[in-house]
Amino acid sequence: MSRIGKMPIAIPAGVTVEVAENNKVTVKGPKGTLERVLVPEMEIKQEDGQITVGRPNDLKKMKSLHGLTRTLLNNMIVGVTSGYEKTLEINGVGYRAAKQGKKLQLSLGYSHPVEMEDPEGLETVVEGQNKIIVKGIDKEKVGQYAAEIRDKRRPEPYKGKGIKYADEHIRRKVGKTGKK
Repeated sequence: MSRIGKMPIAIPAGVTVEVAENNKVTVKGPKGTLERVLVPEMEIKQEDGQITVGRPNDLKKMKSLHGLTRTLLNNMIVGVTSGYEKTLEINGVGYRAAKQGKKLQLSLGYSHPVEMEDPEGLETVVEGQNKIIVKGIDKEKVGQYAAEIRDKRRPEPYKGKGIKYADEHIRRKVGKTGKK
C-alpha cells in the first residue's frame, strides 16, 4: 500500500470539496477556487471531514497514481487555505527588479529590460530591488512561473550572478589562475 496514498486528508473549516463524475474535483476556500480532473480509476471518498483515496488494484501504474492523486488533492486544499509562495533573489551589480502594475520589469545586464506579465491567478511582489516573491493558490503555476523568471538569467557558478531561489545553493567554481 502506498504510504502517502493511504493517509487521509483533513478538510479544514471553510473549505468545501466537491467530487463530480470522472473525478472532477472542485475545492473552494477562503483564497479562491481550484478545479482539477484527477485519474478516473481512483476512488475518492469524502466522509466526516476527511478525504481518502483508494485504488482499484495493485498494478504498478495504479500504485504510482495512488500517491500522486492524494498529493494533488492535498496541494489543492493547502492552496485555497494558505496559498503558496516562492522567493527568488537577484544577485549581481546593476541587476534589479521593479513592478509596474501587473508587469515585472527585470534589469539583468542585457541591452534591454526584460518585462514579464503576471499570469492570471498569480501575483509577484518585489521587496527592495533584488527580492521577488511569487504568490498564488496553485502550486504548479507558482513553481512554473518562478522557474520562468529564473530562466531569464540563471545563476552562474563563478561569481554567483543571476536569479536564484532563496533556498537554492549555488556550487561555486574556482576561476582561472595566472601563468607560473
